[in-house]
Amino acid sequence: MKKWINNIGPGPLIAAAFIGPGTVTLCSIAGLDFGFSLLWTLVLSIIATIVLQEMSARLGIISKKGLSQVIRDEIENPILKNIVITLILLAIVIGNAAYEAGNISGGVLGLEAVFGEKYLHILDININLYSVLLGIIAFVLLFLGNYKILEKSLIFLVIIMSVSFIITAIITKPDLGKLMQGLFIPKFPKGSLLIIIGLIGTTVVPYNLFLHASLVKEKWKNVSDLNLARNDTVIAIVLGGIVSMCIVISSASLNIESINNAADLARGIEPLYGVNSKYILAVGLFSAGITSAITAPLAASYVAAGCLGWPLKMKSFKFRGVWMFILLVGVLSSSSGFKPIEVIKFAQVTNGILLPVIAGFLIWIVNKESILGKYKNSKIQNSIGGIILVITIFLGLKSILKVFEIL
Repeated sequence: MKKWINNIGPGPLIAAAFIGPGTVTLCSIAGLDFGFSLLWTLVLSIIATIVLQEMSARLGIISKKGLSQVIRDEIENPILKNIVITLILLAIVIGNAAYEAGNISGGVLGLEAVFGEKYLHILDININLYSVLLGIIAFVLLFLGNYKILEKSLIFLVIIMSVSFIITAIITKPDLGKLMQGLFIPKFPKGSLLIIIGLIGTTVVPYNLFLHASLVKEKWKNVSDLNLARNDTVIAIVLGGIVSMCIVISSASLNIESINNAADLARGIEPLYGVNSKYILAVGLFSAGITSAITAPLAASYVAAGCLGWPLKMKSFKFRGVWMFILLVGVLSSSSGFKPIEVIKFAQVTNGILLPVIAGFLIWIVNKESILGKYKNSKIQNSIGGIILVITIFLGLKSILKVFEIL
């Protein structure tokens, strides 16, 4: 047991990043509106996450560098380098800002479920006080840099919420025939496109590809540790994916018309906790929101430092400036008057659209023999990675057309 615990790497943290408010919300909506029909999307997302995160982990262990730093070092043409760095920074900043808004909105949902809505009215502007409160908590923890113990405690609460959905999915006794069809037969029910993109975006989180490469090189130092990193990644992501599926299964049994708040989301675990379900979910959403509200801005700062060649000093003005900006945008977006559910949906769709950009750069880098030597991608890995890239580009383009009502 001790050996197993010592070999646990950043895999659980990567999995925890997608078992957040966005996952609970999107999976609940998917189950309520489309039953088991979109479960295949999660199967695809889990496979894609394992493949891409394994590439990221392998890159970190072999090169001893983060993904953004490698990309910066490998592009020699200064004009092309500036274009690529700008593209990556825009993708991460836009994606993480949207993701941060979703994280804070998830925490707001949890607080509203217990204490009701709290707004401050200034002139004609309504400011959500919970969004400001969560922003202040995240700011203090990030500024002090002493958040590790709190983060572990909050992740434990997120795990309780996750296990609750797994048990509830079993209690609801789903139709196994329909369940198997949903898992393995792709369907695109009318009106499901943006939810499909959102499910992919909330599972294959673009900033995790940067974060994973940076974290594994701190945990594992030798090429011989590649198998440990691979096992850590696969086990954590599969378990996270099972939780996502169980949320869909649980919410498919709900008898309500739509999901508008945390009380509606809590009905997914009502068979297990009864009238206390909203409190269990509220604690889980608040915990998931806070943990993600810390990691998303930090990841953006790491990416910016790697892309722009800054010294990696967490207390430097530039490093802090990036996460402060992401946090500020997240708080403003969350308190802007939009429904938290809608903010979370937008954040996940944004991630799904940006994913092909980041995945494309990753696949290009892990094919370079000058960086990975004999550990570069095999033909099978490239084939799977290529298929994933094509699918995400196709769905991303369709979602863009859908958003602008061209389709």
